Amino acid sequence: MSRDTPLLDVHGLDVDIAGESGMTHAVKRLQLAISQRQTFALVGESGCGKSMTALALLRLLPDAGRIVGGQIALDGEDLNRLPESAMRGVRGGRIGIIFQEPSTSLNPVMRVGDQIIETLTAHTPLRGAAARARAVDWLRRVGIPEPERRVDDYPFQFSGGQKQRVMIAIALAAEPLLLIADEPTTALDVTVQAQVLDLLADIQREMGMAVLLITHDLAVVKNVAHHVALMRGGEIVESASADAFFHAPKHPYARQLFEAIPTFEKRGIPLTAQRRQAIAREAGARAGPRAARQAGEVVLDVQDLKVHYPVRKGPLRRIVSWVKAVDGVTFSLRAGETLALLGESGCGKTTTGKALLRLIEGARISGRAMLQGKDALSADRRMLRNLRQDIQIVFQDPYASLDPRMRVGDILDEGLASLRRGMGKEARAAHAAQLIERVGLPVDTLTRYPHEFSGGQRQRIAIARALAVEPKVLICDEPTSALDVSVQAQILDLLRELQDELGIAYLFITHNFGVVEYLADRIAVMDGGRIIELGQADAVLHAPRQDLTRRLLAAVPRLQFGTLPDQAP
Repeated sequence: MSRDTPLLDVHGLDVDIAGESGMTHAVKRLQLAISQRQTFALVGESGCGKSMTALALLRLLPDAGRIVGGQIALDGEDLNRLPESAMRGVRGGRIGIIFQEPSTSLNPVMRVGDQIIETLTAHTPLRGAAARARAVDWLRRVGIPEPERRVDDYPFQFSGGQKQRVMIAIALAAEPLLLIADEPTTALDVTVQAQVLDLLADIQREMGMAVLLITHDLAVVKNVAHHVALMRGGEIVESASADAFFHAPKHPYARQLFEAIPTFEKRGIPLTAQRRQAIAREAGARAGPRAARQAGEVVLDVQDLKVHYPVRKGPLRRIVSWVKAVDGVTFSLRAGETLALLGESGCGKTTTGKALLRLIEGARISGRAMLQGKDALSADRRMLRNLRQDIQIVFQDPYASLDPRMRVGDILDEGLASLRRGMGKEARAAHAAQLIERVGLPVDTLTRYPHEFSGGQRQRIAIARALAVEPKVLICDEPTSALDVSVQAQILDLLRELQDELGIAYLFITHNFGVVEYLADRIAVMDGGRIIELGQADAVLHAPRQDLTRRLLAAVPRLQFGTLPDQAP
């Protein structure tokens, strides 16, 4: 292959998916070229065709999908013309892939070393002790501590970031020419994300491979990509060098995505064009920052919260020690205020939120959580049910938090019937209809099932369910981490409007610093089950006192543009 010849050359790729309503053109006339040592970013939002493109390159399309046109040339060879037996040598051998979710990509009943050895056996001459030694070496190269011991561990024994590293080791074991990284850092906190991206860059330099990075995170793309292609509706609508794309994007959709990214500078300004236009119409003027809110009275006061899990050993399962997941957390939350709870994975953020709602079993919980003058941690069952009218939660994953067998109307009615017993059936139905309208969904939502909605729409349903009992405190546990940029913008605009209108206090648990910069009034940083820094958002973001806070902020990928669209319509 000459220096000027692309390693991967895709020309006129068409992919169709058969569905109940007929054929859908998932990928249309796709053209891209990736050179050796180049990082090519394919960006776009859910459903645009990014992942379907990756699966087409490997001929791993679902049963309903098929390639109907185009060429995929790898090192000059058309993959579409290869028989399936030859493609088995391409997958994992010449093209490696890292999937988005390592928990579902790794075999839970195989030791991680055996999963690496499986790739080595299929694509290299290594066998036996030599293959095992190479597997250990790969675990070491991707930063797994004590690789000689951990090679015999199972996936469940690794953290999320470590599982992603194991996936990288498997994808790179046979030293492929091209690595496809499909949303490799979406669910990781900022420090682990930075480590994974640095690791990929180091190995890319060492091996000289090309990387096709598939993501919706534009900040990550700006830091690592040489070339960017933006997809929408199965087509590439803009393709340019990374410098040109971020300095002066040409397509209106690119500029729309840039506007939707939350930053500190956009505080008080709606992120979606629709909301900015609505405010401009209402005010008869340009949409500007909202006036600073005056926080109200304290609605939640948490003192010395501890959540300790027992470690049991021996045939009698005696307690030999305690895991201190949360170890003395203290904070207060005022009406109309947003307190962001930040920290790395495993620091105790989510455990804190669940403990306040008494959603944890098998742990020793102590401390106080005063809500409306009553302690939620020591409340009996009857009092707890009353208190749960005042504190609700929106979970990270609406796929898992909504019952797939219940219609949306029944999901909303269930909470109302349980916690607002004075409401009759007709009143509850009317209230549910108002809630659905309030979160921006059509009225027929109530008669449909969760699977009929997109991820962003499901999250709106989850927010409506939490708001049904008119809580004073809403715990938001990573509610936007799995959402696209524009859908995230819609949810953040919705949360801001609801807070302004209803005076709800938010405890916002997240690892997304852009969201924190945009939404938070105060920030609490957790480490090892404790809050190590707590203060006003401006002070913590721009003059942090703790090393960990500074390290977290330094790891955040930043996005600055040569030209920004007007913030007003």
